[in-house]
Amino acid sequence: MHIGLIGLGKMGNNMRARLRAHDIEVTGYDNNPAVSDVASLKDLAEALPAPRIVWVMVPSGAITAGVINELSEVLSEGDMVIDGGNSKFTSDFENEKLLTPKGIKYVDAGVSGGVWGLENGYGLMVGGSDDDIAAALPIFDALRPEGPREEGFVHVGPIGAGHYAKMVHNGIEYAIMQAYGEGFELLETKKDLIKDVTGTFKAWQRGTVVRSWLLELLVLGLEQDPSFEDISGYVEDSGEGRWTLEEAIDNAVPMPAISASIFARFVSRQGDGSPTMKAVAALRNQFGGHAVKKAD
Repeated sequence: MHIGLIGLGKMGNNMRARLRAHDIEVTGYDNNPAVSDVASLKDLAEALPAPRIVWVMVPSGAITAGVINELSEVLSEGDMVIDGGNSKFTSDFENEKLLTPKGIKYVDAGVSGGVWGLENGYGLMVGGSDDDIAAALPIFDALRPEGPREEGFVHVGPIGAGHYAKMVHNGIEYAIMQAYGEGFELLETKKDLIKDVTGTFKAWQRGTVVRSWLLELLVLGLEQDPSFEDISGYVEDSGEGRWTLEEAIDNAVPMPAISASIFARFVSRQGDGSPTMKAVAALRNQFGGHAVKKAD
């Protein structure tokens, strides 16, 4: 199989490497000529065998929309576009409206795994028709973690379902990170009693009911900077948490934990932040390579 991949940043470049390691030929395009295999999207289309499959891995919003619009002009009937970015699910409906009249297939893929995906694989949540998902399955199998397919991949439903599932995934992630951060602050406050905060979190990695990959990443962060002295408590959000809350309001679903975690991020931007938010910032940096602000 031979596919195109647009966007060779932190995740895209690792995805290209993982696909190639699983015997899938990849021609990549990026605005940075130093990492790009071709000079333009037109060249990318010409380099791929028909029917083409092109995976888009660029920042969500206007950039993704622009790339898909340009692809609609250079691809042909029978080709397929997969949006693997953190797009809002409603944009998938617009992409479908643009591409379907031209006979171009569309799949949306929620992707989790961050900068660790090259080594560990990516959790995948995809939306699209049964036939289109089946055609792209070798790509998903190469990207997902080793082990049973159903533990790292799900065909959630029709177009839009993949990004909707990823939106909820990220909302849950916000709340889990907030809980770990708050626990860190309380332990850090009781230094007269708790003599090894890092060791406490490390001991929770096996056998406890709060063990998780996020916990492992928090331990990594603590081992690098035990009190997070070098990190500001300023925490950004990338959109999915807000979208999750919008959907919760529209569907009258109570989400007190997720909403509190998002509002805590807003509070963090009004000052240097608390130890809780320093831990949350450190976690975002560990799993996604998201930039952190240095403490003053």
